[in-house]
Amino acid sequence: MTPENSVVTGTVDTAALGLIPAPRTLTAAAAGPYPLGYRTPLTAGPGTEGVARWLRATLGPPTGLPLPEGDGTGTSAGDGSGRGSTGQGIVLELDDALAPEGYRLAVEANAVSITGGTAAGVFRGAQTLRQLLGPDAFRRAPLAPGRTWEVPPVVVEDEPRFGWRGMMLDVCRHFLPKDDVLRYLDLLAAHKLNVFHFHLTDDQGWRIEIKRYPRLTEVGSWRSRTKYGHRASELWDETPYGGFYTQDDIREIVAYAAERHIRVVPEIDIPGHSQAAISAYPELGNTDVIDTTALSVWDTWGVNPNVLAPTDDTLRFFEGVLEEVLELFPAETSPFVHMGGDECPKDQWKESPLAQARIAELGVKDEDGLQSWFIRHFDAWLTARGRRLIGWDEILEGGLAEGAAVSSWRGYGGGIAAAEAGHDVVMCPEQQVYLDHRQDGGPDEPMPIGYVRTLENVYRFEPVPPGLSEEAARHILGTQANVWTEVMQNRARVDYQVFPRLAAFAEVAWSALPAPADRDFAAFDARMRAAHYARLDALGVDYRPPGGPYPRQQRPGILGRPLEGEPPVV
Repeated sequence: MTPENSVVTGTVDTAALGLIPAPRTLTAAAAGPYPLGYRTPLTAGPGTEGVARWLRATLGPPTGLPLPEGDGTGTSAGDGSGRGSTGQGIVLELDDALAPEGYRLAVEANAVSITGGTAAGVFRGAQTLRQLLGPDAFRRAPLAPGRTWEVPPVVVEDEPRFGWRGMMLDVCRHFLPKDDVLRYLDLLAAHKLNVFHFHLTDDQGWRIEIKRYPRLTEVGSWRSRTKYGHRASELWDETPYGGFYTQDDIREIVAYAAERHIRVVPEIDIPGHSQAAISAYPELGNTDVIDTTALSVWDTWGVNPNVLAPTDDTLRFFEGVLEEVLELFPAETSPFVHMGGDECPKDQWKESPLAQARIAELGVKDEDGLQSWFIRHFDAWLTARGRRLIGWDEILEGGLAEGAAVSSWRGYGGGIAAAEAGHDVVMCPEQQVYLDHRQDGGPDEPMPIGYVRTLENVYRFEPVPPGLSEEAARHILGTQANVWTEVMQNRARVDYQVFPRLAAFAEVAWSALPAPADRDFAAFDARMRAAHYARLDALGVDYRPPGGPYPRQQRPGILGRPLEGEPPVV
């Protein structure tokens, strides 16, 4: 079965092509395969020049082809291709009649044309072209210089189901160096994902340079040791641990994402998950309850009791942080700023005379209202600067700020409530798309966390819950998969948890699929085995093999926290 509303006609072997995510329509072209040669030009119509630069830089190394600039009239396809001297090569164009990220890729008699509603649409089509050339097109050098490269005879017409198709990467619990972040942006782009949620601050580390407050990285980015495994584990890694991104690193990451038509959502956590910030600037904590000068960057996992004090000085501090964040993440690339808002224990506020006085002064009902005051303040602050606040679904508690959007992580419930109240929502329920959860119930899964979520389980995830009103459903911006790194110490462990499941998630986010029970997982799995695992191999992704982990991927004897049975739908 092909995706709902998808059409496949002609003699196209869809399994062999292995396009992921599945396109809306895939038909056989009247022309035969289109050969690419040394003289095949690449013509960029107005507005597509950036895509042409990316395509030339990406396909040049594995193919050895220069793809010289063309003018649309063409030169020889070259190398005895038989296409004569009128071949147009690869032609990129815009057509505003198409959806913004929609595209049409057509193999014609003398050209391969990629037309998009915007440059982003052309870029998505260029990713499809790369897949059509085969797994070797994902390598960094030619395997066989002089080999023949052909584009199969197809016409692809495609557009995404959701406008928000994302992945959140936590670099606080375990830090990924800048080059690994850039690599993940390439992996997101290869799967037509378009949002990178960058989780930059937490109890276990502050990862972004703020020049106004240098101790955030001088102190807050380093911890003395790290829990090894689940927080109940008795094991520790006694190596001091840390790292952060300089402001120039951030600028590079944002620019790299923009070239790939990926929006970046920076996350600065308040008022909970803030011990790293408090360890650097103790006055940010509840000094009338605990000795905040004794706090250090947290070295274990879980929900931390040390939260920000509800003072005007705290507000001014984080306004200063955000002023630099907004400069680093321009509005055109980062219209949303994530302010966390999750897992904020209220115990210190209940004990704090200052917090209780602030509750009375503000006239809010309780500590939940105090948290809502935090979020409302920064919602208004960001709105005044042309940005939108988004937070985890706990920001609903105490009343949600008018313009805020919600990342629904504890299940569907928060997202349903927010959408029915007219707020925009990104669906990312823990029980379905937390990729730190284990992939199998066997004993070999490394540091097993959470419910079993297999490749098929992720493929059957549905972002729009049944029963949602039509008006509320329009507030579902899309979906994202979340990657929390407590038990992922390095890039290889992140790869293992993320892949191949991110490929299934990408198809859920992009393609018009049937209802979950009706989805043809066997056909998806066939496309994975025919081509996509080989693409991941070419990219050097250390994914979980279909048959289970390799011995080097296992972590025997390291305590996790597996949850049994089917996850609840909440």
